[in-house]
Amino acid sequence: MDNYNLLREALSKVKRKVFISYHHDNDQCYADYMRDTYGNQYDIFYDNSLDDEIDSTDPAYVNRVIRENYIVGSSITIVLCGAETWKRRYVDWEICSTLHHNHALLGIALLTASKDYQGRIVVPKRLHLNIQSGYAHWINWPTNATVLQFAIEIAINKSKETSLINNSLPKMRRNKS
Repeated sequence: MDNYNLLREALSKVKRKVFISYHHDNDQCYADYMRDTYGNQYDIFYDNSLDDEIDSTDPAYVNRVIRENYIVGSSITIVLCGAETWKRRYVDWEICSTLHHNHALLGIALLTASKDYQGRIVVPKRLHLNIQSGYAHWINWPTNATVLQFAIEIAINKSKETSLINNSLPKMRRNKS
């Protein structure tokens, strides 16, 4: 058996607990696809994300519930980066909590992602800092389950280097327009 098949067989036995962070209004279809296709159909991860919105108008309470009930029980947060993900305070808070707990971080560029004037994909600042430091991993939307599974394992491996974490930004106070 060649190295690729040995690696694939080994990975097929690993099933990570994943928290998916995204802009709910714009990118729900991508999150649903990821859960249904990669989580359920291909069975490569357990989804530890919220099923429904938390019924509260208190942002501190919502942040605490997400952190304590969903992120703490995960080993990796996947940030789906669409057109306005970088503007969302809850996405920033979820990344902050992920880093606080030394969990792995994987950013995925969606087909709808915004680009800056230089053609670079715009992502949440906290994610960007950790991609730059080498702590977080970054990929384009995965074309198949193997690509996603390898990316998850690369992110898990990178998360062992906790000295690379950059969680120095203050938490976003409100969504950007």
